[in-house]
Amino acid sequence: MLAHKVSDVFLNRIINSSSFLHPPFSSAFQPPHCSHFTGPMELKETLQVLEQLAPLSLAESWDNVGLLVEPSKPRPVKTILLTNDLTDAVMAEAEALSCDLIISYHPPLFRPVKRLNQKDWKQRLAIRAVEAGIAVFSPHTSWDSVKGGVNDWLVAGLGSGQVSVLSQALGNASHCHKLEFTVRSTEELNTVMKELKACDGGTSLISTGTRADSSGIHASVLCSDSALTPSVQTLLQHSCSSQSLSILKLEKPPLPGHGQGRLSVLEQPVTVAEAVQRMKSHLGLSHLRLALGWGQTLESSVRTVAACAGSGASVLNGVKADLYITGEMSHHEVLDAAAQGTGVLLSDHSNSERGFLAVFRERLAVRLPESVAVVVSKVDRDPLEVV
Repeated sequence: MLAHKVSDVFLNRIINSSSFLHPPFSSAFQPPHCSHFTGPMELKETLQVLEQLAPLSLAESWDNVGLLVEPSKPRPVKTILLTNDLTDAVMAEAEALSCDLIISYHPPLFRPVKRLNQKDWKQRLAIRAVEAGIAVFSPHTSWDSVKGGVNDWLVAGLGSGQVSVLSQALGNASHCHKLEFTVRSTEELNTVMKELKACDGGTSLISTGTRADSSGIHASVLCSDSALTPSVQTLLQHSCSSQSLSILKLEKPPLPGHGQGRLSVLEQPVTVAEAVQRMKSHLGLSHLRLALGWGQTLESSVRTVAACAGSGASVLNGVKADLYITGEMSHHEVLDAAAQGTGVLLSDHSNSERGFLAVFRERLAVRLPESVAVVVSKVDRDPLEVV
């Protein structure tokens, strides 16, 4: 009789295995160190540094991140321009600086492109970048998710506190299933393991150990989605292992500190009015939009703050906090939050993100040769202004 056990399994072996985590977050946002690069940097080397700072695997599945425009003729990276959005003004700035790489937080190319012409402004900018030999890279939600990234920077505007992640990022677990089975002898175990390894060319199967008792030798292996069916078929061919076979579904391990949105329990509570002033200073803005929660006044105490850069309603919805901080929310989303007694502080979309560019510039510059200039755009700005 075949016993299928399907459950969520959390294995220390998986969590502690570097193969299940993207290359280290260790350089992400820790004390700066000098780069080992000494001469001009190739684009590939620069991308490696960016990947170490914020692995693209942290980006949301719907996002379009990474190298979006690659010049046909490789050239050393001498000047990097950081911008929140790639606009005509920013492209002109990049051309004037003889820029080699534009890091645009928002991806200028997002939806699938069937043609490149001058009618669409984003396609026009991509064409200009190619013609000028400028590479374009976008990190977007990988910067939001990474520990010490955009969302941590945003929520820190109200002061220090105990910070947690609202939507936890998960690791890249390539081994999604655990197969447990029993065989009669060491010889049979060796035969079964040899056949299992042949199921996927031996590229992904991992043995997690054996245990012997009076009923036989109990063994377990980890396998990928693609290797599951042939592995089960192999085990079913052996009468002893087929009668004891269990299949367990493995959870992807959470990555502590990484994910979308942040919740901060402030060490020192502030009033709503103080929160507004602190965020104005933090974001470098003279105006913000505030919706008081039901029963709140400007003198009400704020101790718990939920923050999500950009358009944060999908992440903040339902979170219990005294104050939401984000770039934009719809009219009805603000009403919903206010009705729950939560104040809402809005800065407009990109204003909740742009200030991080200066922080990232410092973190990137110390990891590159001194010959590489990292510049924050002077013309990048939110399209909306208070008039």
